[in-house]
Amino acid sequence: MAAQKSPFDLPDVSGLAVGFLGGTGDQGRGLARRLAMAGHRVLIGSRSEQRAAAAAEGLGAGLPVRGLENAAATREADVVIATVPWEGHRDLLASLSGELAGKVVVDCVNPMGFDKQGAYALPVPEGSAAEQAAALLPDSPVVAAFHHVSATLLLDPEVDRVETDVLVLGDDREATDLVQALAGRIPGMRGVYAGRLRNAGQVEALTANLVSVNRRYKAHAGLRVTDV
Repeated sequence: MAAQKSPFDLPDVSGLAVGFLGGTGDQGRGLARRLAMAGHRVLIGSRSEQRAAAAAEGLGAGLPVRGLENAAATREADVVIATVPWEGHRDLLASLSGELAGKVVVDCVNPMGFDKQGAYALPVPEGSAAEQAAALLPDSPVVAAFHHVSATLLLDPEVDRVETDVLVLGDDREATDLVQALAGRIPGMRGVYAGRLRNAGQVEALTANLVSVNRRYKAHAGLRVTDV
């Protein structure tokens, strides 16, 4: 009888190429920079190949990062992280459903609005951005992760370690294990399994609370899960 797999047994993901959709924003560039520093080949995607190339070049010389049009970045990547603005989330993913088929798709999009009272979570008909992605991409394992990681810290050359946990949600065990392991490639970061994809809505919404924390305390707060 085979031994039961421990929740702490994660795969070796060191050789994976990671693509970013809408990767020219702060979150995409920040995660791309840290994963490239960890040795991953990184493809930054954008609607404009020229803009993607400029974003890749801006991350620093010597890093294994290239800028491509979104579809080309998707085709070259083993795993794809969606960092597109919420307003363009549905249309972009729907347009790339063929290229994304069979690939693990990581959704870290936070549907949020802002008014005079601060940040607030936006309602999503499917329940969350990640569930919307899963509905649009039936041939791709979709994982929700990286919602609460500060882009400011990711991009700061003076920050060697990003001390935070990443909540990882999904319905495919191999896919969530892969994303947990990918998060762990960034020094100081840890991926923690946090449930099925149906629970992604409250994780995305929690970002609005962290925005409020950061504004009040002038911080770049993240999360830590205790006793795990």
